[in-house]
Amino acid sequence: MWNYSEKVMDHFRNPRNVGAIEDADGVGEVGSMACGDALKLTFKLDKEGKIADAKFQTFGCASAIASSSALTEMIKGLTLDEAERVTNQDIAEYLGGLPEQKMHCSVMGREALDGAIANYRTGKSGRVMLEGKVVCTCFGVTEEEIERVVRDNSLVSVEEVTNYTKAGGGCGGCKGDIQRILESVRIEMTSKEQADEATPPSKKLTNIEKLRLIEQTIEREIRPALKRDGGDIELVDLIGDRVIVALRGMCANCQVAQYTLKDVVEAKLREFVSVNLVVEGETD
Repeated sequence: MWNYSEKVMDHFRNPRNVGAIEDADGVGEVGSMACGDALKLTFKLDKEGKIADAKFQTFGCASAIASSSALTEMIKGLTLDEAERVTNQDIAEYLGGLPEQKMHCSVMGREALDGAIANYRTGKSGRVMLEGKVVCTCFGVTEEEIERVVRDNSLVSVEEVTNYTKAGGGCGGCKGDIQRILESVRIEMTSKEQADEATPPSKKLTNIEKLRLIEQTIEREIRPALKRDGGDIELVDLIGDRVIVALRGMCANCQVAQYTLKDVVEAKLREFVSVNLVVEGETD
């Protein structure tokens, strides 16, 4: 017997918003009865673009019914952009948790919502179609779906993947492929984390700090290059993120002065000071 929370049992025994909206703005369908789980989600928007009503029809277990019921309650009153940020973990938390072996029910709800929003925005079918190579033929789970669920939920084991997608829960012949996908995603995510750690966090500069960095960058990175061509540069003013400069010497009347301002001066200041800086030439 699964250890269900009181809220899961409430939404199972008293599901909210069962049915289908006939003139729905968005329709999403995922799964199939042949695989044991299926869900159809429909929603209607109000004049302000918020979800005024949402209904579901599902074929599945208590967790599937409860997850679908909870999802329809969660998205009411949200804009589509806000609804898109609802995750399968949010659904599980709303219900007070789901058994690990039933997390795939929350994933199914998330996918149905994606399909319904895509149907509204593109006019194309909201049926969530299989994309990519099918890894689990027992339940029709693709490599792309496994990769997405692993990333979204930080999964680390084949058992967890089975809990979240059902892949590997039939004959088990795909478990080797699932392990390969796990290792591939883990390497990808580790590389990204290392790259993020190597990039120093940006902070908001005070005007004095910004001015000092601009002066240092001009002296170290820009002026030497201009002087080699008989030119020079003078910092005239700093107004917010607008850097006012004047080109001197041979650069003052050069035909490519605008190129120098943007592709040399501005580029260097954005690299070493702030990506928000805009360089302008002094006007008479």
